[in-house]
Amino acid sequence: MSGRNPAPRRSYGGRSAEERRADRRERLLAAGLELFGTRGYAATSIERLCGTASVSTRNFYEEFSGREELLAALHRDINERASAALATAYAGTADADLPTRVERAVRAFVTVTASDPRWARIAFVEVIGVSAGLEQHRLRWRSRWEDTLVAMAREAVDRGEAADRDYRLTMIAVIGAVNNLVHHWSARGQDIPLDDITAELTELICRALGRQAPNNT
Repeated sequence: MSGRNPAPRRSYGGRSAEERRADRRERLLAAGLELFGTRGYAATSIERLCGTASVSTRNFYEEFSGREELLAALHRDINERASAALATAYAGTADADLPTRVERAVRAFVTVTASDPRWARIAFVEVIGVSAGLEQHRLRWRSRWEDTLVAMAREAVDRGEAADRDYRLTMIAVIGAVNNLVHHWSARGQDIPLDDITAELTELICRALGRQAPNNT
């Protein structure tokens, strides 16, 4: 949906039009992260975004149809990075037991989504209730996370580590718990050690699968 008014292709200052446009887009994304992640989406105007990014309003509309598309782009970015990190961490523990696989996946997710409280606010707070279109965007990502967790549960069943049943409703509940705890941790200034958050979530997921994670304390 971006690029309503394509920029000219002339070179300027040693940079092509495409390079300048990519730079403007990155500055707008950085401004969105800062302002949506601190002031909040509702309190942030396009004029303030443009001022923070040092771009014109016209340039803004060359990249995004409005604030909502910018918020959606940021939400997509954090989810894509979290998904990739979780998949990499989980694949790296293919020969490990269930608690280890879950722990590595949880740690990857928490590290990406919540180490910066601005990303946590965008991922878990600001994206909610904006519009019907953005809600559909959010729910599509929630469905993808459901599929990821159900696939992990199915693998545990196949390995004899969990009872053979439908875990979709369980994983929907787990997602709600994970999101709330991760946001709570980030919003409190990360005053609880990351290891404690990871251990708590690992325990929660393992118990949901009928297993108890080992006590590492």
